[in-house]
Amino acid sequence: MQGGDTTGGTWVIDLDGVVWLAEQPIPGSADAVARLRDRGHGVLFATNNSSPTIAELQHRLAQAGIEAGPDEIVTSAQAAASMLEPGSSAVVCADGGVLEALAVRGVSVRAEGPADAVVVGWTRRFDFDLLATAATAVRQGARFIGTNEDPTHPTPTRLLPGSGAILAAVATAAQATPEVAGKPHDPFVAILRSRAPDALIVVGDRPSTDGALARRLGLPFALVRTGVTSDGREPMAVEPDEEAPDLETLVSRRLGASG
Repeated sequence: MQGGDTTGGTWVIDLDGVVWLAEQPIPGSADAVARLRDRGHGVLFATNNSSPTIAELQHRLAQAGIEAGPDEIVTSAQAAASMLEPGSSAVVCADGGVLEALAVRGVSVRAEGPADAVVVGWTRRFDFDLLATAATAVRQGARFIGTNEDPTHPTPTRLLPGSGAILAAVATAAQATPEVAGKPHDPFVAILRSRAPDALIVVGDRPSTDGALARRLGLPFALVRTGVTSDGREPMAVEPDEEAPDLETLVSRRLGASG
């Protein structure tokens, strides 16, 4: 899978662990994206992090030296919202990205159940009361939706608990099995196929999500070692077609040193 990319086709690129770590830009990522665009490739940023709004993600990308339009960003929050009908209601155990996506979809947010759905994503506000509220609404019959099931969230110094840890707590308390929206599940796949029918490759740091997404899309998976796989402890749920220490190296290798 080395070299051979000329022009055209969209690169699907993860954010956390590929472009940045806890909002700290990974060196070379902006130059890599610029080279892709200069060569005529589209770039679609695909993240399972449901916490930030689209504007916040655009701001973070700009701080990393990358300009991106709202249509160039796909989140698990959007995927979760797509599973609900306009006019329905939801109890939310998540942050602003989910609230924004639900509002765009026309879903009203309730402080507690009964509700049509419970949507669980990554949030630092998670505590016993929020756990009880979400689990109770599920027990009352709400559809149980998780933005994603990533167990960890990469930062420059350590792995923090991810959405999957919060989702597991609600699932245990509610004694229910969630439907999952984000990578590599159907709702996220559907958005990607509509936004980037010319997708060429999936780049990510987590084989269990990014790698599985690539397989669902029938695309090669390029693993970069700047995120959760940096220490080698992330299991290889999907074997990568290509590995690189970082995004810049991957792009240089595929486009050629003079690209």
